[in-house]
Amino acid sequence: MSAKAEHYDVIRKPIITEKATMVSENGAVVFEVAMDSNKPEIKQAVEALFGVKVKAVNTTITKGKTKRFRGQPGKRRDVKKAYVTLEEGNTIDVTTGL
Repeated sequence: MSAKAEHYDVIRKPIITEKATMVSENGAVVFEVAMDSNKPEIKQAVEALFGVKVKAVNTTITKGKTKRFRGQPGKRRDVKKAYVTLEEGNTIDVTTGL
């Protein structure tokens, strides 16, 4: 498998929410990442895919809620998010496609 494909396995998709938009004003971008990925892997993948310099990576794991699907109890999947802070002068436009 190519290196680029491995980077796409680490970074699943950008997250565009109100909170993600607020942190983007401070030079940060939020991505959904693979559960088994770590901070150095995330940093390497973002720098390789977008050609930017990463200052810091903060991660958070959101546990899936228990909901009812067609009357049956079910569970949403757990999600790992990465808040990637970029160096000064670097930007990523997540509104366009990858």
